[in-house]
Order: sequence, then structure tokens, then C-alpha cells
Amino acid sequence: MSTNTIHLDNANEAREIGAALERLIESIERDLGLQLVARDLSIRIEGTDESAGKIAGFIENLRKARNRTVLDDQVVNYVYDAFRRGDEQVFEKLASIQVKVSSQKPAIFPKTLGQQIYLNAIEKNAITFGVGPAGTGKTYLAMAMAVSALLKNDVSRIILTRPAIEAGENLGYLPGDLQQKVYPYLRPLYDALHDMMPSETIENLIERGVIEVAPLAYMRGRTLNHAFVILDEAQNTTSTQMLMFLTRLGFDSKCVITGDPTQIDLPNHSVSGLIEAQSILKNIQELEFIELTECDVIRHLLVQKVIEAYQKKRSS
Repeated sequence: MSTNTIHLDNANEAREIGAALERLIESIERDLGLQLVARDLSIRIEGTDESAGKIAGFIENLRKARNRTVLDDQVVNYVYDAFRRGDEQVFEKLASIQVKVSSQKPAIFPKTLGQQIYLNAIEKNAITFGVGPAGTGKTYLAMAMAVSALLKNDVSRIILTRPAIEAGENLGYLPGDLQQKVYPYLRPLYDALHDMMPSETIENLIERGVIEVAPLAYMRGRTLNHAFVILDEAQNTTSTQMLMFLTRLGFDSKCVITGDPTQIDLPNHSVSGLIEAQSILKNIQELEFIELTECDVIRHLLVQKVIEAYQKKRSS
């Protein structure tokens, strides 16, 4: 048995690293057969030379990571899972990009390597497809990139759309005027917006037409120039709708298409425009498909287990 001691630089670092290790201490002691004690500005590690050296390296990487991202539950659990798999490069790859959405709010960082790759693809490509299960940040990160692009004047407007297909309902059967009819379908997009901008700012931008939220059917016949366009829930587009949408893209515009192929609500077993696009467009440059997995889920940790269980059932 040996004892290693890591000395931290200041109280802020000790608080953040200590909190991160507190979440992991049971797993670390069980997996590596060692003991961790965090006190004041130091962390004492007691265990075999091999296990103590491994966890000391992990803690040093955590110290570097805190300068690039927020060490919340999702990040800490993600990097520890990668550490157990032997992926020592995850710290270098994670959070090398940040998305500024407001002068009043902190920048948004990717919380997993998959999210990092997704943001890099959006930055690089005119059209990006984000494909994966619920909770992987597909829509939220696309919205963050759109707001950031608007703030930097890279685009002059944001257009948010999704097909109006939910649980067999039809717009015509819903009460109210058009805005009241489409609001339930577009609520996730509004939620993401409100998380990044003050409500009065959003209302003002919508009134001026700088931000537009509309059903997919209202995209027909338009050419979208100088815009950041997000198509959400694209698994519920038909083949015709997907082609219509993709051909709306104009000059100096960027488009992100998100969807989960496991949650298709199209009637009569129609072919999903998203799944068809994956097979037809996969070899086109300036267009990229990013597949996020259950490892990228950033909701409650139980959501990841639910997704894994369903995937196991489907594969069997």
C-alpha cells in the first residue's frame, strides 16, 4: 500500500474538485480498492501503487477540465465512465468549444464527447443532422448555436420548425387560432429559447420577425437566406417534406436537423424522411450526420438506463 497526496491551489478548486469526488467516491473505492480523503487543500489517496497512480492521474485531469467546463453531475459521471473504459483522451477532447448565448448568462459547454463532435459539425457544415435518443441535447445545443450566431451577426434571423405530428392528433382538431394550435407542437423550441434569452427579448425578436417559430408546412415555397434554421423532430417528416425542407436553404444560411429514429409517429407506417435522408445524403460534403447515443444523455441518470434497456429489447 502507498499514500499519495495531491495539493490543490486554492479554496475554489478544493470545493469544486472535492464536490466532484464526493459524487464518485463510492465507485472509485469499489472499482480500485483504495481510499480517498479530501481535506482542506489536499486529497490523500491510499491504495496500491497502480490504483493510486491511476486515480491521481484522473484527479489531475479533473483539475485541468474545470478550467474548460462545469464539473456538474453529468460531466463528472461521463468522464469517470470514460476513465473506467480506459479512454484517457476524453479530457483533452471535451469542452474545447463554448457557446456564448447571452452577456448575462455563462457560456454553454458540451457535456460529453458526442456533444463536442456535434457542435464542431454545426460550426463546420452548412447542414448538420443530429440523430439520437431523447435527452442528448440535440435541440438545445442547436438552439444555442443559433442564438450565438445571431448575437455575432453571422445570421440575421433564426427559424425554428417541426412537423405537427403528435400522438395521432391533427392541427384542425385543436382549439383556438393558428398560434394557439401550433404552440403545443413547438413548445420544446420555446423552452430552449427561454433558457437562453429573457422573455421580453424573445417576444420582441418574434414580433420583429428575427425569430420565427412555425410548423414545417409553412416552409413550402420559401428561400431562407442569412438564417439559422432548425428542424426539430425530423423523424416525423415524410420523404416529400424532408426534400422540401432541405431545398429551402439559401445563401449564408446554416441548417440543423434533429431527430430520434426510435420515436417515429408517422401514420400508416410511412417512411421517415430522416431515415431516408441518412441513406441518400451520407456521401455529400458540407453535410454531416452526427449520431449521439445513450452515453450522451444529459437528463436524469435513470433516463440513460431506460434507453439502454429499450435498445437491448429491440436488438433482441
